[in-house]
Amino acid sequence: MLNIFVICTGNSCRSVIGEALLNHLGKGRIKAYSAGSHPIGRINTGALATLNRHNLPPEGYQSQSWKDFEDIPMDIVITVCDNAADETCPVYLSKAIRTHWGVSDPGHVEGSEEEKITAFEETFDLLQLRVQKMLALPLETMLPEELTEKLNTIGKLSLTEGEN
Repeated sequence: MLNIFVICTGNSCRSVIGEALLNHLGKGRIKAYSAGSHPIGRINTGALATLNRHNLPPEGYQSQSWKDFEDIPMDIVITVCDNAADETCPVYLSKAIRTHWGVSDPGHVEGSEEEKITAFEETFDLLQLRVQKMLALPLETMLPEELTEKLNTIGKLSLTEGEN
C-alpha cells in the first residue's frame, strides 16, 4: 500500500478534500494523509459540507502539522497550494515523489452562499478528476522519474481538459 501525503499551508480545505478522495477512490491500494506547514487548527465547514454532499464521511479529519507525520514514510507528496494566487507553497523535504497540483482555495471565496458552494464543488471536481487519473496509473510499478512526469501532467489538468 502506498502512503500519499496531501499538503498545503493551512490544512483546512483542499488538502482535506484530497485526502478524502484518495482514501475513498484508492481504498485498499493507498493510504492518504493531509497536513499543513502552518495548520489553522480547524477544518473548514464548507469542506466538510462538500464531502457530505458527495457521500464521503465528513468526520475524522484534523487540521494538523506535517511534523505529526515525520515517522510515516511517504511514497508520494502532493502539494495543492495555488501559486497563481501568490500563495506560498510549502516545501516538503523527503525522498518521496513530489508533485504540485495547484488548486484555488475555496475557503477564501467571498460572495453568496451559492457562490461559496460552487467554489467548493469546483475544487472537489478538479481534485476528483486528478485523483481518478492518478489511480488509473500503475503507480506501484512505475519508475520514479516516469511517475513524477505523469503526476506533474495530471496536476496541470483543468476541468475542461478532463472532459476530453
